Amino acid sequence: MRASAAILGLLVGAAALATESRADEGLKLSLRLSDLPSRSEPIALGTPPRISTIRDYRIGAEDLLEVQVFGVEQLSRAVRVNSRGQISLPLIGGVDVGGLTAQEAESAITARLATNFLQNPQVSLFIKEYTTQRVTIEGAVNRPGIYPLKGAGTLLTSLAVAGGQAPLSDMSEVMLFRADASGKRVAATYDVERIRRGEVEDPAVINDDLIVVNRSKSRTALKDSLFKDIIDTVNPFRWGAVP
Repeated sequence: MRASAAILGLLVGAAALATESRADEGLKLSLRLSDLPSRSEPIALGTPPRISTIRDYRIGAEDLLEVQVFGVEQLSRAVRVNSRGQISLPLIGGVDVGGLTAQEAESAITARLATNFLQNPQVSLFIKEYTTQRVTIEGAVNRPGIYPLKGAGTLLTSLAVAGGQAPLSDMSEVMLFRADASGKRVAATYDVERIRRGEVEDPAVINDDLIVVNRSKSRTALKDSLFKDIIDTVNPFRWGAVP
């Protein structure tokens, strides 16, 4: 009896240890699962580099510039850069701005005005349209293509330029590809519906970005299934040859 009781005690203890071990494993698994991102959160595949599109941008042909001279309204105007990289301003005529940053162009205009016309001129230059910058929008949008960036753009404004989402689009995982410092394209995904609701930030879009809107696999499969059912219903050869 004593031996049987001892064996029974060992078996009960072993079972308790096994149960405790499984509970610990279950707890560890639940903790690991809790660390995974929710499907409702944007799943970042990488961190696109953020650069200053104003300070670093080099003016190109067809860019639209707004030049303001403090205190002299007659000299303030919007001008477009010609194919030779020049703009024409009152008093000073043509100014080479192609390949310059906005700050460098300001300095060039200031120097020309200060030479013979104004004392201590205050010049500011704003780039209204970055027509040499491009964004590519591909996939399930109404008008995919390559579009010029005009001013500061975002993911939502870029999709709007492309005509918005097309039927069967999946807006929960829109891909934004951007080249990093080494030139390698890095991708991040964004839930556009959450951006529209103001729950997450609308990311900025810069030159040479690629936006890809994928089709929803589930909605596409449903459409294909319904289309097949309709074809099968109206198909006169479904039930055999008509006599």
